[in-house]
Amino acid sequence: MNLVLKYSFFAIVATSVNILFQYIIFSFYNSIFGLYIAMFWGTLAGLVTKYTLDKKYIFYHTPKSKIDDGKKFVLYSTTGISTTIIFWGSELGFNALFEGKDAKYIGAILGLGIGYATKYFLDKKYVFAR
Repeated sequence: MNLVLKYSFFAIVATSVNILFQYIIFSFYNSIFGLYIAMFWGTLAGLVTKYTLDKKYIFYHTPKSKIDDGKKFVLYSTTGISTTIIFWGSELGFNALFEGKDAKYIGAILGLGIGYATKYFLDKKYVFAR
């Protein structure tokens, strides 16, 4: 149960970082392709945050070198492609279907929640397998 709570907490932290970065981008730029630009930077910030937390506190992985860490990060990012599609699809879907500037954030939070739940099993099996 402790693992579930930690993983859930880290997912909330990474989701918050993602949404915060999107909000910051929107405060400076909210024009053509603004949503896509915000989603990209939010995703990148959330990815780095989640990788750092998962590596150290969920899977207890200590990289042997910077190259090893880089390889793990690339593999971690690769397993995130399918979950990112879920997240982006949910965010874009909510943005298109519902009125209000916050609809996209609700879609993002739901998509990230589903994505992170899926990602744990992918990371356990393919990235941090022992």
